Amino acid sequence: MQSTDLGNKESGKIWHRKPSPATHDGIIVNIVHSTSEYHPKVLRFLSVAFDGSGDSFIAGDHLGNIYTFDLHGNRFNLVQRTAQACTALAFNLRRKSEFLVALADYSIKCFDTVTKELVSCMRGHESSVCSISVHASGRYAITTSSDTAQLWDLDTFQRKRKLNILQSVGIQKVFFLPLSNIILSCFKDNSIFAWECDTLLCKYQLPAPPEGSSMLYKVFAVTRDGRMLAVGGKSNHLHLWCLEATQLFRIIQMPTKVRAVRHLEFLPDSFDAGSNQVLGVLSQDGIMRFVNIQTCKLLFEIGSIEEGISSSVISPHGRYIASIMENGSLNIYSVQALTQEINKPPPPLFKVIEDLPSSSSNLKMKIMPGRVQRSARCKESKIQTRILKQDLTSNLENKENKLSEGLSRKRLQILLKGYGEYPTKYRMFIWRSLLQLPENHATFSSLMDKGTHVAYLNLQKKYPIKSRKLLRVLQRTLSVLAHWSTIFGEIPYLPLLAFPFVKLFQNNQLICFEVIATLITNWCQHWFEYFPNPPINILSMIENVLAFHDKELLQHFIDRNITSQLYAWPLLETLFSEVLTREEWLRLFDNVFSNHPSFLLMTVVAYNTCSRVPLLSCTRKDDFEYFFHHRNNLDIKVVIREVYQLMETTPADIHPNSMLDAFAALTKGQYPIFNQYPKFIVDYQTQERERIRNDELDFLRERQRVENMKAEVDEQKAEDEAWYQKQELLRRAEETRRELLLQEEEKMAQQKQRLAAEKRELKIKEICLQDAARRRLLKVQQDQCEMELRRLEDEIKRKVQMRDQEIVATANDLEMRQLELESQKRLYEKDLTERQDTVAKEIREDADAYRQKMAVEDHMFQELLESSQMRSMEARRWKEAEEKQFHLQSEKKASALSDASRRWFLKQETSAALERGDSLSKDVPWLQREDMASTHLSQTSQLNDVPEMDPSTQNKAPLRQPCPSSLHTQQTSWSLDSHPVFSSKKTKEWNHTDYELLKKVRNLRERLTAQARKRCEPPHLLVT
Repeated sequence: MQSTDLGNKESGKIWHRKPSPATHDGIIVNIVHSTSEYHPKVLRFLSVAFDGSGDSFIAGDHLGNIYTFDLHGNRFNLVQRTAQACTALAFNLRRKSEFLVALADYSIKCFDTVTKELVSCMRGHESSVCSISVHASGRYAITTSSDTAQLWDLDTFQRKRKLNILQSVGIQKVFFLPLSNIILSCFKDNSIFAWECDTLLCKYQLPAPPEGSSMLYKVFAVTRDGRMLAVGGKSNHLHLWCLEATQLFRIIQMPTKVRAVRHLEFLPDSFDAGSNQVLGVLSQDGIMRFVNIQTCKLLFEIGSIEEGISSSVISPHGRYIASIMENGSLNIYSVQALTQEINKPPPPLFKVIEDLPSSSSNLKMKIMPGRVQRSARCKESKIQTRILKQDLTSNLENKENKLSEGLSRKRLQILLKGYGEYPTKYRMFIWRSLLQLPENHATFSSLMDKGTHVAYLNLQKKYPIKSRKLLRVLQRTLSVLAHWSTIFGEIPYLPLLAFPFVKLFQNNQLICFEVIATLITNWCQHWFEYFPNPPINILSMIENVLAFHDKELLQHFIDRNITSQLYAWPLLETLFSEVLTREEWLRLFDNVFSNHPSFLLMTVVAYNTCSRVPLLSCTRKDDFEYFFHHRNNLDIKVVIREVYQLMETTPADIHPNSMLDAFAALTKGQYPIFNQYPKFIVDYQTQERERIRNDELDFLRERQRVENMKAEVDEQKAEDEAWYQKQELLRRAEETRRELLLQEEEKMAQQKQRLAAEKRELKIKEICLQDAARRRLLKVQQDQCEMELRRLEDEIKRKVQMRDQEIVATANDLEMRQLELESQKRLYEKDLTERQDTVAKEIREDADAYRQKMAVEDHMFQELLESSQMRSMEARRWKEAEEKQFHLQSEKKASALSDASRRWFLKQETSAALERGDSLSKDVPWLQREDMASTHLSQTSQLNDVPEMDPSTQNKAPLRQPCPSSLHTQQTSWSLDSHPVFSSKKTKEWNHTDYELLKKVRNLRERLTAQARKRCEPPHLLVT
């Protein structure tokens, strides 16, 4: 099974390889419409409708996307996006490219599949539209909702009628019967009514269902010929109604698994003449079963419980079935592939009950496989059933010869004689019943489709009717008559004859045509046998009747040379429409249509006899012509009574009844052939008219050619004349231009002279201005130089003043600097003296502590030496002495290290003091760091040399210790001599530094003075 996803495509192929429905349960293709968004979803199809050909259909989904599918061309196209859910569709309109769609906003819109444009929008429903039914002609449509049904004219898209019902009675469905002008309305209370489309008069009502039936009608289907109605509902029974007999003739019981019927539709067949025998039944389980309603055999079924069907539509020719599945997709079935299995006998599934009015208790039938078996009643019952069927057929045939809805021609005639006319409200309905119009929609449509006849193309020129609609309807009706029979294209008085009926039936052209055709075939018998002359035989009948009833009037006509072509034929060819008012004419034709065709001829005689007084007073032919072409003061009731009197009193030998046939209605299906006219004359006239038309066309073409040539000659002549005039104008213009050029040249010469003089003057002025500008520029430059000199002098003065201020400020700064340096020098000398005193004090304290310690150790050592008595004890003491000596040396080293650290600290303090002195005097290094450092280092070296002892000397002569008194003497001499040396050197350094500083100050003053003098020198300016 092939599957096609429409996606976002607007057109494409329905299938991509040749389908094989026989191998896939009859399915040609499965059509799915899904979106390609982030979350894909399937769009559900809601409605499907085939066109008149059956090879194309449209389908709409719940988002309002409407597609056309051409099964013959294997193409689909997106024709409209309505953005609303489609509730119903119709595609069999008169204009093949248009379709109707009912939307969720209760509106009905008409779109064109070719242009994809909106044709019209119809509003009027207050609830969702559930069905759209289109008339067989495609010109009317009925839309049905739950509360109302509305009839629309698809030519003007205007609402014609609206069916209003009580709120307690809902509408199930309202639709047209196929190939007829009847509307069938089905209500929720199981009542079914048939209405005339034009007058909306109730034609008949189906009786109530049998008493034992509790089914509520929900779904309906009609055969193509409109004779049988199938009804179903929430039950497994199907009711079959005969609409012609208006009775229920069969009840079909479906299997027990069918609990409710959701949809019914007959399957058309090309060879059943519209009396369809196969009915498709869609049940609640989603399976559609196709049953032969005559043999009650199950032929085939589509759908399954897993893939159920929601709704189905069958094409008009019965080749395809389009089913909307419950998952929202669309399946297209081939009926030819599905019917291949029909010959297999199915199991017995159905039981049929036939109900006929005479004996409903003896009419049960059971259908078994292979043959029909009847219940074992009696042989007579079996025979009776067949006889009743034959009686039903004979009753239907007899019913066709009678008037519908119980109307009888005799009863109507009695009513007519009593009131003189039919009720205005029911007149059209009675006329249609009296004339027994067949309403052949298909044949009429084929005649209408032939277009306007050649004979009536220029009808508006001969008959300028004010109403364009009436003119158009008259033209169409006459064209249909001319296409039906050739004679009606040649009759000159046919528009006068047809106009009253056209005006009366202008809203229903089919009825108008059939009324005129019935009138012509019955009341206009033998009118065309002497064509193109008036019907002499008919006029002779009238003259004979007039001679019998009023010889005096006839003799008056003969004396005045007035023939029947003047007093009878004008009344017949206009059907009295010129001499009667509308109400009088309608009253007359109520009687004409209710009587024999000879009644019309008798009316002509009665009109003359009732008008004998004014006619006898007329003497001129013009008066007679005027009388029979204008209205007169005549009571139509008197005329009609006279007609009935003439019908009764006229002898049989001259009565028109003997020469005119009885009434014969038009045949149903196809209209009869009308050839009661001299064919050779009509053909000759047709040929002559065609020849004349061709000659006229040739003449017109030749005249057009001559006129074209004449126009070309005139145009060429006009062009030549225009060319000569143009040349003359050009010559004159050239001369004028030449004169203008000479004048312009003279003006130019004069202007050149004036321009040369002005140039000389301007040159002199320019030279003067340049000289004045040069002198002014020199003056400006001189002023600028003077201003620059004054500015320079002011600048020099300002600079000198600033220089003097800077010198004074510098001198003040130097003096302050000198004072600061002296104060810092004194402060530094004070700090240095205090630090030296502190260091010397610490050194003396350390030396005293060291001498005391050494004295104690020497004393202890001497005591140890003196106290050792024994040799063994000496060694131990010696060892202890060495250890003590080692400890002493280590303490000496420690004291030496402490002395070195103090000396390093003193050096750091000295360096810091020198750096502070350098920062105070940036340009003059008056403090000699190197000398001071060397002096300090020499002093510290002397300090380091005093306490150091050679360890080797100590090891070799440990008993030789320096005398504490000598050590103290040396230390005392160093501490006393070091300070005077340091103070004398520092005094020299300070003196030298002062001298250098004063020298540098003098040099600085000399440089500043020289710079100031250079600035004060006046610049040597070169003035040009």
